[in-house]
Amino acid sequence: MTVKKVCNLVFILIFPILLIIGCKENNRETSTSDKKVELSQSSNLRVVTPASDPDNKEGWVLNEEISDEFEGTELDTTKWFVQGQNGNYYIWKGRAPSQYVPHNVSVENGILKLKTQWEPDYSFAKESYADGAHVDTYGFHEGKPLPVTTAAIVGKKRFLNGYMEVKSKAPEAAITAAFWAIGYEQELDVYEQMGVPKIAKEGSISKNTNRTAVHDWSPPAVRPTKAFGYDEQLPYVTSDDFHVYGVEWGEAYLNIYRDGKFVHGFTQDELGIDWVLNNPMEIWLDSEIFKWLGVPHKEELPATFEVEYVRVWQKPSDNLLAKDKAFYGFEGPILFENNPRPFNMVPEDSKPNDYQKFWLIDKESSKYFQITEGHYASGVESLQFLGYGKNDSLKVSKVVAKTPEGALRLPSGDFKLSINLWLNQGRIADKIYVTLGNPEIKIVFDGLKKLPRRQWVTVEKKFSRLEASTNNDGMVIEIRKEDLPKTRATNLFIDDIEIKKSNK
Repeated sequence: MTVKKVCNLVFILIFPILLIIGCKENNRETSTSDKKVELSQSSNLRVVTPASDPDNKEGWVLNEEISDEFEGTELDTTKWFVQGQNGNYYIWKGRAPSQYVPHNVSVENGILKLKTQWEPDYSFAKESYADGAHVDTYGFHEGKPLPVTTAAIVGKKRFLNGYMEVKSKAPEAAITAAFWAIGYEQELDVYEQMGVPKIAKEGSISKNTNRTAVHDWSPPAVRPTKAFGYDEQLPYVTSDDFHVYGVEWGEAYLNIYRDGKFVHGFTQDELGIDWVLNNPMEIWLDSEIFKWLGVPHKEELPATFEVEYVRVWQKPSDNLLAKDKAFYGFEGPILFENNPRPFNMVPEDSKPNDYQKFWLIDKESSKYFQITEGHYASGVESLQFLGYGKNDSLKVSKVVAKTPEGALRLPSGDFKLSINLWLNQGRIADKIYVTLGNPEIKIVFDGLKKLPRRQWVTVEKKFSRLEASTNNDGMVIEIRKEDLPKTRATNLFIDDIEIKKSNK
């Protein structure tokens, strides 16, 4: 038999097998269509699109550091912190009388399971938790034992803006399902749900309620902290089946979606400084007792909050400072996420630490430089130069605001630095100096007196760097006495510093 005939025979024998395998692969791929997972023709990588934008007309990019399909047999602890793991708790131990415990967290058959159960033998924390007017001891309710344990996981990475989505089902008990996020001075409850509330009253969460709420944790953080929100009454019970819940968090808007359909939206234009979602946040998934809606009975438990996936998409940006945009917009701290987040760091915490750091303004400069709320190009804050009156003058040689060391992480190349300025009427500083630290580059924005007044104006300068940032690179902003009038200098505002690549 010739080689050609042998090859033909082999092909005839193998082809049906290949066809069968191909059909099985197609069937297997089709079976995942409910997750909107497709194979990319160019890369063989899974392409996942938002339920709100299945054709990805908006150009969303999945943030894989934060998203999780909950595959395998264990939770990915590079992405998630489990409340109570190794005895550690982030911020709190749960809403008493229930307590978070790590053994209630599991991953099975592609589902994250957060269990609530009756555990009379569990050694509850010997402490109370105060939630406004509600003060309870863990494991006790109204002086009687209520040995209910719950579960929570917390994302290890924060993100700024994007579309976040889960597919989930609430537990069938008087226990919450919550998908929420917190960051500096802010909280976004994408939803709070309860499958079997015991108490029904006006404004409470029913078995058909999907509650979205935003909380303002800026000091003084006095309850009630709710800034705005929306309750949707659903055509189903939240514990009956899986549904898709999402929010699109933009720079100045929040849109709520359910099963891919738009439900309600908010804009900063309508909210003003009540718009508090200006800083990066991390995701939480947890179950809690809301005792004002009733407590779970022993007979209801165990009950499980189930999550099929968590996904976060963001839009690409040519701003090299996009990840730290909130900091360079004077909204809050810059994050050093290579360092661990302190367990006791609450959203209203303005103390610098290894994880979060703030703009540095020395004592003398702080008489003239302040981060001010209520006047902004975006967000709600900007850096204000306060100026001085007709019988006064600048008492220092220069006014300085600095980033912490390590705040800049730029490659080598050609760039364009831009800032937004608001200049009031009157005598004004004619120059603003920006110095990039290491390698050092000095940039001068001059001719300010000729700029339009009482409106936001974007100014930009090009610069080049032959070397990438070192570990201690940063930025310094200066206004110098030599560029100011001797008396009566009006105020100005600086906002939204950006650095983009430039084609020289």
